[in-house]
Amino acid sequence: LAVDQEDLSILSAHMQDALVRVGDMAFVPGAQRFALLADRFDWCGCVEAGRCERARSGLHFDYVSRVSHSGFDQNDREVLLNVLSITFEERDLPAGIVVVNFSAGAALRLEVECLEAHMRDLGDRWQAKGTPAHPIEDQQ
Repeated sequence: LAVDQEDLSILSAHMQDALVRVGDMAFVPGAQRFALLADRFDWCGCVEAGRCERARSGLHFDYVSRVSHSGFDQNDREVLLNVLSITFEERDLPAGIVVVNFSAGAALRLEVECLEAHMRDLGDRWQAKGTPAHPIEDQQ
């Protein structure tokens, strides 16, 4: 559960490198909810116990009034997006903007009346095919 920026930074760390299929994201305006399913890489388990696993996870945000996106085609439902971070930009508190940043410059922008996010693992874990890596390009 995330209800402030500190909580969201922890949730973001758990969601880093999660794979999200565009077809597994949905906004339900009447319920003011945005939800997605992801194959989350378990960084804690990999670092602490040496088990590099993924888990199917659900994440939803409540009190969402508007959703916009950039860097991907929302009609191409099979495209996989890789979560880099989830941040909250304060506006007129408690309202603000949740930004889900994906690799390759793709992003979601959720306008929220207040920050409330819930994440939960769903079902069994499986062995990851590899450990995600983010090479740093030389900027010289």
